Amino acid sequence: MDSFGGHCSLNSKRRSQTMALRPTGSSEFSSAELPLDEPLSLMANEVAWGRFEAIEQFCRDNQLIFVRWAGACAGSFGPERVVFDGIAETTFAVTDDDEVMISRDDVRRLGSIASIEAYFAAADLTVPPLVIVDGILPDGGDHG
Repeated sequence: MDSFGGHCSLNSKRRSQTMALRPTGSSEFSSAELPLDEPLSLMANEVAWGRFEAIEQFCRDNQLIFVRWAGACAGSFGPERVVFDGIAETTFAVTDDDEVMISRDDVRRLGSIASIEAYFAAADLTVPPLVIVDGILPDGGDHG
């Protein structure tokens, strides 16, 4: 298993989903650690494949937007940016400085400047601010 650094930004508008975001084996986030008016950003070194697998799956299951960048591991895999827009996940090839790259095959597949621009725009998805609200949760409970 290769390990390298990773960075993940995510958002939520439902308290139940936000409060459930706790790294395995770690203490809970305190409210003082949660950002005001910006996405929650998680960073780690020596992360297997640069993925935050449990958190990313939680986001997919609950349609929470996230963007993850992971650096390369020489001889194994290149750097990547993964964008989940709440519906679909797309992986983009990037440089070690997180600059989106596009191949000749991608240019041919996309076929037009407008499509290429849309591709870059999708890669640059802005993760909305983290918003925690009280109230009734999807499970019907009131945890506020």
